[in-house]
Amino acid sequence: MFTQVTETIFRDMFQAIRPDNFTRAGLVALFDHLENLEDDTGEQVEFDVIGLCCDFTEYANWAEFNIEYGSLIDDEEIQPGDFEKLQDHTTVICFGESSFIIRAF
Repeated sequence: MFTQVTETIFRDMFQAIRPDNFTRAGLVALFDHLENLEDDTGEQVEFDVIGLCCDFTEYANWAEFNIEYGSLIDDEEIQPGDFEKLQDHTTVICFGESSFIIRAF
């Protein structure tokens, strides 16, 4: 069985189940990323709110990311704001002025 998930359904389900995991802008960016992934690979992504919350984390800025991943930044010599270098380790979805989402690694 298959149900098409629109951006509105996507946002509403996150707000109902895990309202504090992503901002509205973050949900739009994540939805767009997942749709592009489906287009690029030709494979459907399972819509699992809890699973996506485990796989992806939103950060308001690099300083917030540094609190959780500071040792990685030091070990890999990733400079603050160096999203290209960070993409060597994980998926990075940038949106807004300084916000971004990463796939857990």
